[in-house]
Amino acid sequence: MWMMVMFDLPTNTKKDRHKASKFRRELLELGFEMNQYSVYLRFCGDRSKLRPYINAVKTLAPSSGKISLLFFTDKQFSDTINIHNREISQPAGEPEQMTLF
Repeated sequence: MWMMVMFDLPTNTKKDRHKASKFRRELLELGFEMNQYSVYLRFCGDRSKLRPYINAVKTLAPSSGKISLLFFTDKQFSDTINIHNREISQPAGEPEQMTLF
């Protein structure tokens, strides 16, 4: 399963910009990758492993703004079409398992 976090956070004041930047940094620390400026993706394995990430995003969410969480199977995600500079590119594949010695 893939998890997508999309958000629209206020950035009108310096304090709001700080909160939005902190939220982005914390998503990166949770293992999300930036797809677009306010769209982050993470491979979570299977559906049973989603809950901790849902709870983490909920806890990290600033008090204002809108955040949406979407979920995709590997098959659905592999059907994604990305167009960058008018060229079609494939979405990122499932991350390889790291081996620790």
